[in-house]
Amino acid sequence: MQIFLARNNVQAGPYTLDQLNIMLASGEVKLDDLMWHEGFSAWQRVGDVTGNQAFYQPAHNAPTTPPTVQPTHPTSNTGTTSNPSVDRLYGKPESSQNSSSNTSKPNSVSLNKAKPATATEKDTVVGDVILAPIMSRILATALNGLLYLLSILPLIMALTKLDIDYSKFQNVQNLDAAYQYSLSLIESIPQGTLMMSQAMVFGLLGIQLLFITLRGQSLGKLITGIRVVDQTTHRLPSFAKRVIMRTIVLFLLYNILFSFTSFLGFAVIAMHYFLASKDDKNIGIHDRLAHTMVVKADSRQLQKPSDI
Repeated sequence: MQIFLARNNVQAGPYTLDQLNIMLASGEVKLDDLMWHEGFSAWQRVGDVTGNQAFYQPAHNAPTTPPTVQPTHPTSNTGTTSNPSVDRLYGKPESSQNSSSNTSKPNSVSLNKAKPATATEKDTVVGDVILAPIMSRILATALNGLLYLLSILPLIMALTKLDIDYSKFQNVQNLDAAYQYSLSLIESIPQGTLMMSQAMVFGLLGIQLLFITLRGQSLGKLITGIRVVDQTTHRLPSFAKRVIMRTIVLFLLYNILFSFTSFLGFAVIAMHYFLASKDDKNIGIHDRLAHTMVVKADSRQLQKPSDI
């Protein structure tokens, strides 16, 4: 598919669908720009055909018959067609050297601009985002776990002062007895210690939920400078994806796994990062579940499609 763009009565293109989506995500193409491709009878506002989203997916039933009037390229004084870069659509001046380069390779110039300015040779760039290194993700998970341990530290210290019969927990055939023994241990802990521990745990969970809701980052991800984004738009995922799927569901899942055996919980976490390390976009179990990906944090990822 060949896609043409226009702004300020200046036309650029053709571009592929992937190139258009990269430029939409980076803000290089605006929703108020005009676009045309085969199947359109006239120029259309970009936002009207994308539903005001920074991503375009053509309808499968779009007509393939060319319109009666094809878009024409601007012509130079020599009568030959020219293909201006997106800089021309912005009305930015171009040097003669850049103009000749853009005339022959307009699409490659646009794609290079879409890359994050902070990307280095060691970084893996996907569109306009930099993938978060696996070790940064593991560190973020470890930091979240450490924060949770600190929140229950008063409870742990109180338990160390009790004479605990660990054999009560080793008989898997009598889980009810183990549960009743656990309740008796909790009743032995001072009420003030329990209240303090509960306040710290719920306070930590509340702060985590707030940062995940507003920024797509747990405290661990905030410290390591990474963020969860949508796999398609590379922007902040929907509330359901980042809070319900990646936070609440995973929190309940891991609590269930660790309640059976800590080995099972750690095995699932290890499998998640192993699969992510083998994927070209670092997609693991959590990411497939919520259709998200983890990248290096950038302020552009917090922009709504209407702000791009």
